[in-house]
Amino acid sequence: MAALAAVVGFGIWLGAWLNEHSGIYAVVPQVAFMLLAVWALAGDQRRRWEERRARGVRVPLEEIDAPHHREFEFAVRDLIRRDGFEAERVGGAHDDVCDVRGVDADGRIWVVQCKHKRDGWEGKAIGVEVLQRLNGTAKTVHGARFAVIVTNGRFTLSAVERSKTYGVHLIDRGRLELWAAEGRPLWTVLEGVKPARRLPGQRRRRPGQTRAAAAVSALSRQRRPRAR
Repeated sequence: MAALAAVVGFGIWLGAWLNEHSGIYAVVPQVAFMLLAVWALAGDQRRRWEERRARGVRVPLEEIDAPHHREFEFAVRDLIRRDGFEAERVGGAHDDVCDVRGVDADGRIWVVQCKHKRDGWEGKAIGVEVLQRLNGTAKTVHGARFAVIVTNGRFTLSAVERSKTYGVHLIDRGRLELWAAEGRPLWTVLEGVKPARRLPGQRRRRPGQTRAAAAVSALSRQRRPRAR
């Protein structure tokens, strides 16, 4: 009853206020039109960006199976960039279980561990210990919002069951085909991940992000193998 009385009272007050400020009736349609125009423009920008993204990098699984594991890491980096991230390969002896580091338009950090299998699906499955290592460094060392393991092979049943416990997203061969070969964006092949609200051109930068990205980029160029 009290809530109903409050609603009725607010309605009476609002009606009286509008009667005293009748000029607002001329403003409201204009404001509504402006908001509708902004919403339509934002939708058109996202649609055009998604069309450009869909025409980006596509990598068949046959090309992913063949190369060295370092080239696989560069391929994953390029796919992340295709989806609008700033991304660099940082894999190496002291990478703290991070092969590729990405930052999306909302400033969220993604840490990706790449596991290349020459035998593909037939190779040895990736176990829980890999998830444990990534979980131990993703947030504490890299400040990551999302931790992802990408493989052209498969995961053990235990690893799949424990992935939510450790907060690690898994991309096996099937999901990799959707992402790499069919061109679906990264967030659609993962569970419970929403896309960035901003577009890449509206990127939100974290404090100190520019210098950190420059350092990672320089390190990546030093470690990148020469073209054959």
